[in-house]
Amino acid sequence: MKLYHRLKEARFLSRPNRFIALCEVDGQSAVCHVKNTGRCKELLLPGASVWLETSDNPARKTLYDLVAVESRGYTVNMDSQAPNLVFGEWARSGGYLPGLTDLKAETTYGASRFDFAYTIHGQPGFVEVKGVTLFDDEGMAYFPDAPTERGVKHIHELIAAKEAGYDTGICFVLQRENVVGLKPNDATHPAFGDALRAAHAAGVRITAAVCRVTPDECTITHTVPVML
Repeated sequence: MKLYHRLKEARFLSRPNRFIALCEVDGQSAVCHVKNTGRCKELLLPGASVWLETSDNPARKTLYDLVAVESRGYTVNMDSQAPNLVFGEWARSGGYLPGLTDLKAETTYGASRFDFAYTIHGQPGFVEVKGVTLFDDEGMAYFPDAPTERGVKHIHELIAAKEAGYDTGICFVLQRENVVGLKPNDATHPAFGDALRAAHAAGVRITAAVCRVTPDECTITHTVPVML
């Protein structure tokens, strides 16, 4: 899936806060918007090659969006908006669930708001999409890279929807190639891992989808095991 059209390669310098980064662009330091508010400390290392999308909005305070980084020999997409876009394309093509119809983004159910709603063989369903950018040297993916109470809340809401008769799922979109599997990051947030295991026991579908990534594209190609 083509995501970006005006990219420029740069060198990462520092990240003063979670919203901006300083990058060297054409020999000059530039303030860039970071399209991922996660920590990403394993990715954004001083000197790392990064890819910036140039904005065409003259009213913006920053000219560039940081969307991808080179890490461990791979391009990692770190745009937090990308996972939902590529999941939507994949699901509509039948990759997530064959027979899925009526895919709709941002759907409210009770007090919850899920990333997507759909119908599968006449049964309504919901799925939450989680982008993953944390990987080890062996190609194992981990989520989350920081504690996420919101993520735990989403899982419990999906369990409740499953118990109410809905088809439910969580899809982890792994934003790098050559990934062998996904594990919950229990060392960082054990409550998330506990909730994910409870969801699996309750029958919530848990999927880890690997992307083919270039600086300007990100496309889901296949799934890998989730190791709970």
